[in-house]
Amino acid sequence: MAAGCTRPGGGHGAHWSLPLRPPLCLACAVETLGDGSLVRKRHVLSRLQDALAWQALPVIQLLTSDERVCVHLIGRLFGKSSAVASCILVRLVVELKSEQYFHCILDESQKELCKATTMRGSLPTFTLLGKLADAIPGFADILVVEHSNLVDHLLMGLAYPNEGIKAAVCYLYGKLYSSPVGTERLSAHFEERLCGIFLNTLGSAQTKELQINCLGLLKELLKSDHFVSILMNNSKLEEETENSDLLEGEDPLPLVLKKLLLTRDEMLQTASSHCMAAVLVHSPSRYAAAFIHADVPEFLFECLLCNSEILIWSVYCCLLLLTEERLFFSKCHTVYGIESLMRSLQDVLQLNNVELHKQGLLLFTEILKRQPVEIKLFTNRGVCVEAIDVLMETVNCPVLEVALEAVSAVAAFLRKDHLSSPPVPYEELKKLLEAVLKRCADLCSPQSSKRHAVSQNLLLVGRIKLAVEFQSDFMAQENAFTAPNSESKDTLSNFSEFLLRICDSLCIPMVMNYLERAVSPSVMEVFISTLNTLFTVVPNMQNKFSKKLGMGVVWDHVLLVLFLEHDISELLQKGLPQLNYTTAESLLLLAETPEPFSLDQALCSHQHCFILLSYFAYTLEDRFVPEAELFLAIRNFLLSAQDHGDCPPLYILRAALYLLAVCQDKSQPLDLRSLCTIRRILDNLPDLSLVYVHCPLLLKFFLRYPELMGRFGHQVLQLWFSWKDCKQTGIEEDGFGMSDQLNSVNPLLPILKSNSSILLILLDLVCSSSVEVAWKVLMTLKIFLESNDHVLVCDLLRSQFLQILQQVLVESSSASLQGDSNRNLPVLLSLLFLVQLRSKGVRELDSTDFKLLHQVSNLCGKCRPRDTDLLQPSLNFLYWSLHQTTPGSQQRAVAVLLSNVPLLELLQKVLECTWLRSPPSEPAAYLSPEDALLCSGWLLAASLLLSQHRYNTEVHQTLTLDLAKVLNEVIFRKKKPILLLVSIMQFLRAVLRQNFSSSLLVIIGQSTDQAATQPQPPLLQDAALHPLIPQQVFSLVASLQNLLVHKDLLLSQAVVACLETLVEYLYEKNQDVALHVASQPWHRFLLFTLLDGSQKSYLQPEVLRLMTLFLRYKSSNIISQKEISQILQEAAEANLAELPEATSRALHFFLCQVREQ
Repeated sequence: MAAGCTRPGGGHGAHWSLPLRPPLCLACAVETLGDGSLVRKRHVLSRLQDALAWQALPVIQLLTSDERVCVHLIGRLFGKSSAVASCILVRLVVELKSEQYFHCILDESQKELCKATTMRGSLPTFTLLGKLADAIPGFADILVVEHSNLVDHLLMGLAYPNEGIKAAVCYLYGKLYSSPVGTERLSAHFEERLCGIFLNTLGSAQTKELQINCLGLLKELLKSDHFVSILMNNSKLEEETENSDLLEGEDPLPLVLKKLLLTRDEMLQTASSHCMAAVLVHSPSRYAAAFIHADVPEFLFECLLCNSEILIWSVYCCLLLLTEERLFFSKCHTVYGIESLMRSLQDVLQLNNVELHKQGLLLFTEILKRQPVEIKLFTNRGVCVEAIDVLMETVNCPVLEVALEAVSAVAAFLRKDHLSSPPVPYEELKKLLEAVLKRCADLCSPQSSKRHAVSQNLLLVGRIKLAVEFQSDFMAQENAFTAPNSESKDTLSNFSEFLLRICDSLCIPMVMNYLERAVSPSVMEVFISTLNTLFTVVPNMQNKFSKKLGMGVVWDHVLLVLFLEHDISELLQKGLPQLNYTTAESLLLLAETPEPFSLDQALCSHQHCFILLSYFAYTLEDRFVPEAELFLAIRNFLLSAQDHGDCPPLYILRAALYLLAVCQDKSQPLDLRSLCTIRRILDNLPDLSLVYVHCPLLLKFFLRYPELMGRFGHQVLQLWFSWKDCKQTGIEEDGFGMSDQLNSVNPLLPILKSNSSILLILLDLVCSSSVEVAWKVLMTLKIFLESNDHVLVCDLLRSQFLQILQQVLVESSSASLQGDSNRNLPVLLSLLFLVQLRSKGVRELDSTDFKLLHQVSNLCGKCRPRDTDLLQPSLNFLYWSLHQTTPGSQQRAVAVLLSNVPLLELLQKVLECTWLRSPPSEPAAYLSPEDALLCSGWLLAASLLLSQHRYNTEVHQTLTLDLAKVLNEVIFRKKKPILLLVSIMQFLRAVLRQNFSSSLLVIIGQSTDQAATQPQPPLLQDAALHPLIPQQVFSLVASLQNLLVHKDLLLSQAVVACLETLVEYLYEKNQDVALHVASQPWHRFLLFTLLDGSQKSYLQPEVLRLMTLFLRYKSSNIISQKEISQILQEAAEANLAELPEATSRALHFFLCQVREQ
């Protein structure tokens, strides 16, 4: 503090000074808080708050070095009632992370509460304790265990007639009871002293702050069954009486929560309903009656007429729990609220909230099911029709879960007591039933095969008895509101005929189709019972209906299903047909079954010959048999063979599987029985490769069905990718070689797009197969990722990589990373980097990303510089993690990397390999693995330098580099790859931008030997360039100029950028040297070398950036007014919207520089 000290640090020593502007002496600040003026105290508090916000680490280090000062500061802050002092105390204690200071705070709190002359003076202390309990885990436990005397003060505060104090106390109580330790220790305190005061406080609360804090405390209390019992026993009603007067006077919990429902404040209403549900969920049978006697359901139904989805959900949950109590229905709450529920459902269906739709329908269904027969739910036709409209809309909902819930509601709705109030809405019922049955037919298609949908359909068909029940009700047969001498269509007779027609057209075919695919005795029992009921629905149509059933189609299917349940083989035993060669009968031949104990193998031989004939024809693109018919015949053949216990020869199985695969796209999907048959046959084989044919369609066939993919997917994909390396057996001899389809990977891509779960199998192949197979899988995944931008796929891959890397690091040491067990780890890391590249744009790093970052950096720390196959993708991944994210995530990522000492030591060794490498005899077309690793290392080092400087990240390990060696790598290039030069120049730019001053990097300047050979001391202007010397600068500039002559785009961009940074650094250190470098005549020759002679050759990013550089440093000998005019003319003639972004940006800076001249 400048005001209290003559120099920074004052008389207390320089170590008490904090690096703020102006400096702040921490010791002076503590003294000022004790005896300074009010203005100075406020100023000091403000400075302390800034110090903790921006320089928290130095402050904490100073305080922890002298505990007395720390305790003294806490005591001084405690005497201040301002909000700033409270925030400083909370931040201070959080940063100190020591129980000693927790106790200090609690002791000071006890003193403050004891010496407070009025309860109002205790408010800051209560508020502070609440903030501390919120900010520090375990603080509440320490308070209730070791400072329990503070709880007595809380009780007094809750009894004090000031709602601000009560709100602060309730907030602190809520934090105490949110802790398991606090719940246990304060159980007796609540039961004996707090419960009554708390209920009275909640019941009489007027301010919203107190109401919310009370409800927060109540929510914590309701998590315990013991506290719920205490609260509800305090509010208990005599179950044998319904006198509501007993509820008055003591503020029982149901009445208090009901009062909050009346506030019309949606936040309070939501909290109140949450609390009700929290009570009821413990035991509806014990607690529901109290809420029902308090008429809470009435107000819950009223709350449904709001716009808050959260409130509606809460009310649905409460009402659903209340439906378990008989009293809910006997007191006619459902009759009162059914109209509100219908309107709520109508409004909710307009929202895009599937869970809310399902919850509302579930509540409606439970009411329909549990409503007593003697109490009519729909007291007028309008509400009944409104309910039908709601059910119609939900049945037609495109969301399957909502539609299924709606079907259940319709089944519960079709009861005579719900619909018997005249006039019965027969026309609306017909529309509803038709909509439901059509939706069930859609759900029961062969593609979906949803058994639960069929069960719901059968339940609806069973409701045909509704028409039979109406026949005994005179009022339901003829509607009383039909005009005289007129004929109404809204009659029971028309409704019954409709039921008969729709069962004939929809129900019976739907059930038959289902029973052909899956045998179910329970479904069959209900179905036959329903058919029996249909005879009595329309008595005058019994004969017609009987004749239709007697035609045999329906009953044949029924009997077939019944026989299949017992012994299908007896049904299928028939005589052997005479062999003929027509296509139709040949297909029928495949379904034939040999007689038991028959010695005649003619049938099997004919079947096998036909299969082989079909196979060879299809391999030669001869489709003499239609695909759909052949597919069905092959399926029947396999079913027949399995049922008879035969196992066809391997070559027949191979041909049969191939034919099924080739014909699948033009045929119906296989049913469950067929899939199970194929699976059983393949399970009995010693090796799947014995029947494998390398064909894309066969691969697609196995991956199409989950039943086959789950069992054989791994083996099939293994064979697919390793087929080239498999030993050729007798397959080619039998004609099974598919040479034109070998090495084909693309057919797998559309399968991957339609079924991303295959990725899990491929990842397992990467880790468990040979290196060559793993690389094939990697290439497939690479192509897939390049053409598929599905975020969930990338997330799935990243999570799997994390599990694999964690396992590898646990099981491996640095010596075992290159062992056989981890031979595919480099492939896995390469794929991880590909997944990262596939994530377009900048995004926040999630927990999986940081775990991957941690695991990969640890993996790097276990490697050696020669482990290029591991380090190359790993360093690329770390580099990209720093660049492909937001600043907040980047700050956390650089902190993770800089805290990994083994990683930085490894990076140091990798960088030093640059001047240890032997130069190649001639430039290579591609980067060697060693050079690629060096590129990744320099780029990562540059990124770490920039990021550490930007966020001032703590450094645990430094990098040490010889500047002369780094410069020589650019000056004496020795046929270095272009990408390596670009990477080193990126590093040089990062160092120059930081003026060679970085916490992460230690620069070694000129060696002592070189210094000894210099007889003259360095000139003053030369010393200003330190650690550079003029000779190095001029050599570097000359080298950069020579690199520009290569006219390589990437190299030119890097050289120009390096020149810009170098001249900027020189201009800051020594303007004469900078201007000398910028005005060298050789630059003009280089400038024209870059021009390609085209009409608009000046409009190139590199040319424009060089021009801008020369203009900025007034190099008039390099660029003249003529060149400037020519650039302006070309820019005026160009279509600026079509220029590349880099060119537009460079042109913008050039024009800005021209305007400044």
